[in-house]
Amino acid sequence: MDTAGVTVVSTTRVGLRSDQEIVRLRQLVRDHAIELGLSLVDQTKFVTAASELARNTLLHGGGGDAELSVLERGARKGLRVAFIDTGPGIADIDRALQDGFTTAGGLGLGLGGARRLSDEFQIETERGKGTRITIAKWKIR
Repeated sequence: MDTAGVTVVSTTRVGLRSDQEIVRLRQLVRDHAIELGLSLVDQTKFVTAASELARNTLLHGGGGDAELSVLERGARKGLRVAFIDTGPGIADIDRALQDGFTTAGGLGLGLGGARRLSDEFQIETERGKGTRITIAKWKIR
């Protein structure tokens, strides 16, 4: 994740311990994306990525938190969401990013799909200690 020259304008923390909190996060991401003036396509992409990662945080990480930040890099504006859990960690990141890989019986599109739908994507994980996945979307000038 490239943080050079990035200013965090604001940050909102949301617990991810229930489906209701995932819905709340989705709405916050959408509201911020609209306020920033992201295109409808970029709004949809980023909300979808955030929703997938929030669900993964709940299902695979046992719940956790999301930090939604409004960013500025010079004249550019963007959003960043970090998903943080203290679950078991991801044993094989490369495999987890492959489409079709699942440990929960879903379609296996969550991590790889979120990476494709975001401008920036980063995974930090440690077995037995948890995972932090960060995504960002920047407004096209």
